[in-house]
Amino acid sequence: MKEFMIYCEEKYKISMKLSLEKFPLGTAGPIRLAKELIKKNNESGLFFVFNSDIICKFPLQNLINFHKHHQREGTICVTRVKDPSRYGVILTDEKGLIKDFIEKPKEFIADKINAGIYLFNTSIIDRIELNVKTSIERKIFPIMAQEKQIYAFDLEGFWKDLGKPADFISGLCDLMTYMREHDSSKLAEGDNIKGNVLIVIIENTSSHLT
Repeated sequence: MKEFMIYCEEKYKISMKLSLEKFPLGTAGPIRLAKELIKKNNESGLFFVFNSDIICKFPLQNLINFHKHHQREGTICVTRVKDPSRYGVILTDEKGLIKDFIEKPKEFIADKINAGIYLFNTSIIDRIELNVKTSIERKIFPIMAQEKQIYAFDLEGFWKDLGKPADFISGLCDLMTYMREHDSSKLAEGDNIKGNVLIVIIENTSSHLT
């Protein structure tokens, strides 16, 4: 991972930092562990958190605008799904203020689920204990909801959890369909190419990484 980060820094001319857990800290603990990295030179007082196994349009500027408008501590992106019983659902009021989280309901309550994209004020970091395994979804978010400090932002367009191989394939199809509708320049074209095709050339970055 370190080698790949160095490769990305050189290729895309960006700066990347790695915060490494010595033991698993859940979904909240790593945020507390990286406190100094997050707050360093952070003039906006905001930071994003992304689940690494999702794919969508990522409307980040719209998310920033929404977050700044409601002026609370956190914003969770939510998406609608046909079978919410597989997930934890989110209950909101008409303006998006989150009222409650219901884990895998057996009966239909709502169809909005956590999409794994967050925007926070840096003050949220102090809600998390250092070096303690903590779930941000089960420990931090419910408290923020009780304090009326967290809103839901509705994602538009496709969204997919890519945690399983079958979902990865269907999610890639959704991505290419979106690209065909909005920006087909990166899709391959040719006499022998049918449908949506994306050709990716992987460069060797070292003897250990391809």
